[in-house]
Amino acid sequence: MNVCFIMYPWDQMDAENDSTLAMIHEFTKRGHGMAITTPANLTIRDSVAFAFCSCLKRKEKISSSLKSFHKHAEFYDEMLPLAGFDVIILRSNPPLDMIMLNFLDSVKDDVFIMNDLDGIRRANNKLYTAVFEDEHNEIIPRTHVTKNKKYLRKIIKEGPDRMILKPLNGFGGSGVILIEKTAMKSINSLLDFYIDNKDGTTNYVILQDYIEGADQGDVRILLLNGQPIGAMRRVPGEEDHRSNVTAGGRVTKHSLTKQEKELCRKIGPKLVKDGLYFVGIDVINGQLVEVNVMSPGGITYMNKVYKTRVQEKVVDFVEDKVLERVTAFERRQKLRKHVNEA
Repeated sequence: MNVCFIMYPWDQMDAENDSTLAMIHEFTKRGHGMAITTPANLTIRDSVAFAFCSCLKRKEKISSSLKSFHKHAEFYDEMLPLAGFDVIILRSNPPLDMIMLNFLDSVKDDVFIMNDLDGIRRANNKLYTAVFEDEHNEIIPRTHVTKNKKYLRKIIKEGPDRMILKPLNGFGGSGVILIEKTAMKSINSLLDFYIDNKDGTTNYVILQDYIEGADQGDVRILLLNGQPIGAMRRVPGEEDHRSNVTAGGRVTKHSLTKQEKELCRKIGPKLVKDGLYFVGIDVINGQLVEVNVMSPGGITYMNKVYKTRVQEKVVDFVEDKVLERVTAFERRQKLRKHVNEA
């Protein structure tokens, strides 16, 4: 089959740790045709959606090393129709490019796209956790999303001693800070910085109760078709409260707790219903903190600490999905032929 990754530029990858690269490598090893492009390279010609693609040249021998595979990959450029691919996998970083989704809307019935476009529209930001019913805050910490500074100051003043403040459109741990009541004199300045832009526009922020145990790190769980396929604990560095690896955190092994398994059981069906087949969730002390549906990472780190190959499960799933679509199409064609010949 032929696969197209819509992603960030090839030369911006961390060749040793990139989850996207691990998936591309696995598809290539299995002999599938591989093309990559970026959201900026989508175009329309004669009412048909195309992409200016870099197509990976096929080789007889594929290096087992991600770093070597990345370094020695050879590409040729081609303008290709998106509907001609069997699979499109979205791996672009936040914020979500809505124009990219508009391009893909025209081919979503022809190609298997992971994840579903409408599902991504609903879940691309940190507001998505609000769709999971949790009246008593058993799986989601008490959360406020607003631009209203007066309201935020009130919540901080009346709330617990420690809370987490972060931008709504942040990713990779960027902009996440711990605030304490003892620093109330600095709150006004912080809110101005996070909310106000120089051009007069404003940004939404998330204010969330601090979860006990957060100083010990969080757990990244990868879910495939609603089921957990891997997990790791991310421990903050000595000089940063954030546990994201990109922010200096480190990775250790982690076995899912009973509470974490129950969390996955509760949210899995909703994710699948929304077509969000490959998702990364961040969990602290059994509570859901964030859902990543655009470019969930962690594959290579899990592979290292568990001596496994998580990407194989992802590619197996994609192959099965494409086979289902092909089988259903062939069945419809056969039945239509029978009707036409009657």
